[in-house]
Amino acid sequence: MTDKTITAPRKVRARGERSPLASLGLHLTLIVATVVAVFPPLWLVITSFKPKTDAFDSSLVKNFTLGNYSHVVGDTAFLSWLGNSMIVVGLTTVIGVFISATTGYAVSRFRFPGLRPLMWLLLITQMFPVAVLIVPLYNLLASLGLLNQPVGLVVTYLTVAVPFCAWMMKGYFDGIPVEIDEAGRVDGLSPFGTFWRLIMPLAKPGLAVTAFYTFITGWAEVAYASAFMTGEENLTLAGGLQTFVNQYTADWGSLTAAAVLIAAPAAIVFGLVQRHLVSGLTAGATKS
Repeated sequence: MTDKTITAPRKVRARGERSPLASLGLHLTLIVATVVAVFPPLWLVITSFKPKTDAFDSSLVKNFTLGNYSHVVGDTAFLSWLGNSMIVVGLTTVIGVFISATTGYAVSRFRFPGLRPLMWLLLITQMFPVAVLIVPLYNLLASLGLLNQPVGLVVTYLTVAVPFCAWMMKGYFDGIPVEIDEAGRVDGLSPFGTFWRLIMPLAKPGLAVTAFYTFITGWAEVAYASAFMTGEENLTLAGGLQTFVNQYTADWGSLTAAAVLIAAPAAIVFGLVQRHLVSGLTAGATKS
């Protein structure tokens, strides 16, 4: 008789199943990434409640104080900066969403002379860095008398936000069936009526992403706000934040307190639109 060695069948790992070592490495990577992402805002908040003398103390808050916040709100032009930012950001968001939505719908649904050059123009405008555009935009605004005017910043921010948002909205409108437009026209709606009454309600996720992007563009932008707005009473929040740091000294307590106050509205806006962000950002990945 021949002896046959019986070996246990080797366990085959299911497709997509990670080994324990790979799983451990993934979790460690995620933990490190989370710490790196959370530490700066956490340090910012903690420092804002410390006295100025304890700004670089590595311990947590030992002498809790609201003095930094009261100084920023009561002793600086922070409220003026807030008002300027709200005007600029409000106009930028409303106008930017409307222009982006109408442009995206037009290039998605209609074929007209100059369509391809328009699409290339929207892409090319995204290729230029901020530093290259500051001087020509400054000269243009100066010739139009729009320096130190909120309207000048609104126009500048629209040139940044609209091309990207128009492309994004085009992708979203491409995913909405054309039959809805045809049904609207059969019912007697004009092209704009079809867009406004039928398509816009279906495009809420895309509109939410567009609104959030245009809001952040105006709320957190520093370079244009610093170059085109001079005088403490004309600054926006991002520009005013720089007044706490100069060549010789830095008021870290006031700086961090002001940064927390500036970040709070952005966090609130993100919380309002976050449920639409995923579907809006992935719009256009598939077509009906």
